[in-house]
Amino acid sequence: MSVNLATMLKEGTKKSHSMAENMGFIKCFLKGVVEKNSYRKLAANLYFVYGAMEEEMERLKDHPLVKPIYFPELNRQPSLAKDLQFYYGPNWKNEIEITPHGQAYVDRIHEIAQNAPELFAAHSYTRYLGDLSGGQILKNIAQKAMNLDGDGTAFYEFETIDDEKAFKNKYRQSLNDLPVDQETADRIVQEANDAFGMNMKMFQELEGNLIMAIGKMLFNSLTTRRRRNQNNSEGEFATAE
Repeated sequence: MSVNLATMLKEGTKKSHSMAENMGFIKCFLKGVVEKNSYRKLAANLYFVYGAMEEEMERLKDHPLVKPIYFPELNRQPSLAKDLQFYYGPNWKNEIEITPHGQAYVDRIHEIAQNAPELFAAHSYTRYLGDLSGGQILKNIAQKAMNLDGDGTAFYEFETIDDEKAFKNKYRQSLNDLPVDQETADRIVQEANDAFGMNMKMFQELEGNLIMAIGKMLFNSLTTRRRRNQNNSEGEFATAE
């Protein structure tokens, strides 16, 4: 029995996506308030998260529940390494550290890779489709907010993907091609919601740095009003299909 996993994931994570976009850190980001120290700490966390994902996907690339969604062109750790060198300097590997919630996220990725690889699609979907969906908009926001001139936003650039819309369609079809039954699909959706939760906890860890940088009053003014129209596109930061 085939299931439409791509649609299940999109519909099943709408609430989590809305909650993520209403995190204070994300609200500030989307409104163009990006503080460089907080941003580079986020990039450092993501370097470790993507490192875990990409290490495990490479190891599991021939597994029947990973092979259809194995796309090395999506890999983000090399791009994040480039960004971290820009933000921290040539000694960046000795400068960065992962936060406790970032480490919990990494641990979960390794855990499911070892014990439940059928759930790996949840983490791949949550991160990569969001990166593709909102990347260009977020890149422009980051560049403008931090006065960047070409450097520091390699994370949002997929240099080997010419047509991102076509690639996203291909990726969704690959999700639907995974040989999973309804019960497994439901577990994948639950894992995707858990992945959103792990991302949100990472953002919470960064809010203290952001508040110190911009001040409590400005932070409150940027984050107290909910946005009227929540976006239903896929992914953590996604703001465009």
